[in-house]
Amino acid sequence: MGLQRTQGVVIGRRPLGEADRLVTFYTREFGRLTGVAKGARRPRSHFGSALELFTQGQLLFFETERSQLVRVDHFDLLHPFLAVQEQLERLGQGAWVVECLGRLTAERDPHAALYGLLIRTLRALEEIPRPERAALAFMLRAVDLLGHRLRLDRCLECGGPPGTAPRLDFSAGGLLCEACAPAASDSLPLSGQAVGALRRLRTLRWEELLTTSLPRAVEAEVPSALEAQVVRLMGCPLRTSRFLAQTRRSLVRP
Repeated sequence: MGLQRTQGVVIGRRPLGEADRLVTFYTREFGRLTGVAKGARRPRSHFGSALELFTQGQLLFFETERSQLVRVDHFDLLHPFLAVQEQLERLGQGAWVVECLGRLTAERDPHAALYGLLIRTLRALEEIPRPERAALAFMLRAVDLLGHRLRLDRCLECGGPPGTAPRLDFSAGGLLCEACAPAASDSLPLSGQAVGALRRLRTLRWEELLTTSLPRAVEAEVPSALEAQVVRLMGCPLRTSRFLAQTRRSLVRP
């Protein structure tokens, strides 16, 4: 077994046996890692509260020859991102971000830029008044970093302008104009205004991306289009999307 050290963030965890915990990290040098934290659920565990969701820390682990699972030795806390857990909307958006990250990445596939994006997103979730914008900004950048950037400047079928009522064809990887859209087997209607908003958002710096207002007409359409792309890439709905929807419904009940 080899001893390794890296910086990482807890993106998932669940009980294992009577006293252990199975923890998934997204790390800077190794990408997504899953490991066993022995005795982590015991009251006097040396891990303490360091293995809470969203916690950033310095991970010390042992490689094992018989399994992809690593053995977690220490996880020394760097930043707990407690504010993400203290408000329901921030918690839901943070959970959405780490679920997307966990499902869209492969085990042991390092991506330093994606790790940096995760840290920037968690900081934004702690600080900005509208945490849903942090999640939107994360997904805009993440799909590009993972090589799933959609073509939005022209129709993929005829090469012409997409027009005012194009459709997103996820299989083809971009827009189809009205004339070409009927042939699409997997497409989503998208207004011309939403296309313009998506193209503009791609050009913004991170700070601008978090604060720039979307036109009222497309405030819901743009995030919905991005989520539809994510669902298409994963092949299944996001569990956290259902949680967010239920939370918002409960908040508007008289």
